[in-house]
Amino acid sequence: MPSRVAEWRAASVVKDTWKRPLRDLRISVVDRCNFRCPYCMPAEIYGSDYAFLSRQQWLTPGELRRIAGLFMQLGVNKLRLTGGEPLLRRDIAEIVATLSDLPGLKDLALTTNGTLLAGYVSELKAAGLRRITVSLDSLDPIVFREMSGERGELETVLEGIEAAQNVGLDPIKVNVVVQKGKSDRTILDLLEYFRGTSVIVRFIEYMDVGTLNGWRLDEVVPSKTVLDLISARWPLRSLEPNYRGEVARRYAFEDGKGEIGFISSVSEPFCGDCHRARLSADGTMYTCLFATEGINLREPLRAGASDADLVGLLQNIWRQRGDRYSELRERKMNEKKESRIEMYRMGG
Repeated sequence: MPSRVAEWRAASVVKDTWKRPLRDLRISVVDRCNFRCPYCMPAEIYGSDYAFLSRQQWLTPGELRRIAGLFMQLGVNKLRLTGGEPLLRRDIAEIVATLSDLPGLKDLALTTNGTLLAGYVSELKAAGLRRITVSLDSLDPIVFREMSGERGELETVLEGIEAAQNVGLDPIKVNVVVQKGKSDRTILDLLEYFRGTSVIVRFIEYMDVGTLNGWRLDEVVPSKTVLDLISARWPLRSLEPNYRGEVARRYAFEDGKGEIGFISSVSEPFCGDCHRARLSADGTMYTCLFATEGINLREPLRAGASDADLVGLLQNIWRQRGDRYSELRERKMNEKKESRIEMYRMGG
């Protein structure tokens, strides 16, 4: 017999106009980053005088816990902390600790560029963090510097990954944005480095997130092309998804030396199974990575709105959700260009 809690959760799950449930919440805890990746925060726009959010505008650990708990009443069971670069928040371990003991939480993960990771892993693990994903586009020092906006040191990122392995933040995932003429040239070398370890490398098609990265379709390398390249070197076999709505298509090396994945938003859109909401550092909720607008939750939160009021607001937002940008990308490209929210503000 299911428990009363399970019955209550099943009854309270909210679905959007395409019958997609709400399961994942990505929380951007800070809009700042110590990288200037051209596909996310190009340095010519986000220079030293750029006006980021003030600290007073960031949600506090307590506010994050309250909002996350309200999302969980509607079906969310997985949380991921993102940025910007989340480790730039000095209270990141407090945030993790505040969220990690939420009743019913199945997974708490964090995405980072890895430059500060080595100094935080023990504290994060002790606070209740379960998994780490590191964004690392290439092991070629020149390509790494170019794709990070001439910021950061490759060895520091690799030290962070090793430190995360040592404290048991497994499985560690490494996300690689594949851009033609840049990181596509170094795919096999990166895989050679991580093969035989517990690290799962995932290749992400270069996407038209936001409007400031100069995205062009001819710079996209389809996942099928990358899959064929890797398969010619190391035979692969497909794996079943871990759960419905998993964005990455999974493969294992036939020789047993690990797993890789492909996130193919451009060539194989997965909007039909998207169950993610996103929350920015200032408390704005977005229902799609390619959103043009969001709903601010911080204002009613700080104005004294009750939990019931806020849950009602979240329900209404999700029930009206009809986003499926990636499935409509070709049509959208031929229409008037809309100003979309930049990825660093809502977390990738």
